[in-house]
Amino acid sequence: MPQAPRPASAGPRAFAEAIVRRLAGAGYRALFAGGCVRDMELGRTPKDWDVATSARPEQVQALFPRTVAVGEAFGVVRVLDQGDDPRQVEVATFRTESGYSDGRHPDQVAFADEKADVQRRDFTVNGLLFDPLTNEVLDYVGGRADLKAKVLRAIGDPDARFREDKLRLLRAVRFAAELGFSIEPATLAAVCAHASEVTAVSAERIRDELEKMLTGPDPRGAFELLHETGLLPVVLPEVAALCGVEQPPEFHPEGDVWVHTLMLLEQLQHATVTLALGALLHDIGKPPTYTKTDRVRFNEHEKVGAEMAAQVLERLRFPGEVIERVGDLVKQHMAFKDVPRMRPAKLKRFLRQPHFDEHLALHRLDCMASHGKLDAHAYCEAKLAELGEEDLRPAPLIDGNDLKALGLVPGPLYGKILSEVEDLQLEGGLTTPEQALAHVRAQYLAGNKEQEAS
Repeated sequence: MPQAPRPASAGPRAFAEAIVRRLAGAGYRALFAGGCVRDMELGRTPKDWDVATSARPEQVQALFPRTVAVGEAFGVVRVLDQGDDPRQVEVATFRTESGYSDGRHPDQVAFADEKADVQRRDFTVNGLLFDPLTNEVLDYVGGRADLKAKVLRAIGDPDARFREDKLRLLRAVRFAAELGFSIEPATLAAVCAHASEVTAVSAERIRDELEKMLTGPDPRGAFELLHETGLLPVVLPEVAALCGVEQPPEFHPEGDVWVHTLMLLEQLQHATVTLALGALLHDIGKPPTYTKTDRVRFNEHEKVGAEMAAQVLERLRFPGEVIERVGDLVKQHMAFKDVPRMRPAKLKRFLRQPHFDEHLALHRLDCMASHGKLDAHAYCEAKLAELGEEDLRPAPLIDGNDLKALGLVPGPLYGKILSEVEDLQLEGGLTTPEQALAHVRAQYLAGNKEQEAS
């Protein structure tokens, strides 16, 4: 049985280096490849360490005790750590690719050398190789010059690269925004020319790229690029529809709904995916609810928008929990204007709702991207500081068993009574179980009032 490639206490890079050393010791060429080399050159800590090698998949598997063939047809083997350590490194055999009849995957793969291998990759900055045994960067595509110039450039013919794999259209936008790079003119022109073809990409892959854009360092830049390249109306037509939709200047001096949305995105700093999606989609109900009488109005756009947001996220295969939370953010984002006038019970229910921190954060983003008034935000923060857990979530004074003991028949009336009692409790009108039971008797038992209520 082969020995473990490294001591268990070593870090991710040391694990990857140990894999390279073992491959080299067995007579194979092995190098770090792709994004990890790019990040090293930029002074960043790589998220993943990938190895490219002359060893065939079966030869890689023979050298390491724990492996998984994740892309055997493409020569990709995942080497796993010994024991319970979650570290893993993808080891890919040098290869060339051709065909791409589905616009995503090659029809033919042939094993090759390192120079041919980098020619199949997407962008020059992702085509760098690094030999950790000699500390040498190998650049066969001009990637180091483009890193220095902060330019994202397709390797070889841009049209050919995007015809091969339509996902690269979105990756171009994501990398440019993530790295703060400009897209080289010929590469940008090719993205624009092939934008409509992104429909060949699965909803899940589109979702993943959009999520990375929204939670990355420059969501606004990413979505401006999506708009500039023509990708936005293809992947998110509901968001593209925000462009040019005017708003009442007394509430939105910043401009139309698209400009307003971009200003929200600009404030995001590595936000949760739910908050980021809430910021992106909070006003998508405005175009279909647009009316202009005495002024521009968007009646109930938050309710329409919540339904639209759910449809968008379902189409992109987001998890149900994300869809529910984002829909709730969109549906309730206009409620903050009413908080100073809410009755105590309603206000407490509002403040105690799940994930209220995201509701409050979205409200702040919304205000800062428009009129800049944070009165309601400050009011909520003051109330949260003033009210303790017992004020917001007091133990129930009575429950269904108490109602049953009073002789009330179980049914929808139970929910109505218990909600009413809780409201009075939150308002301070009822403070003991005895008071609550007396209220129920007076309202629902005297003179058979329970029959009238039902």
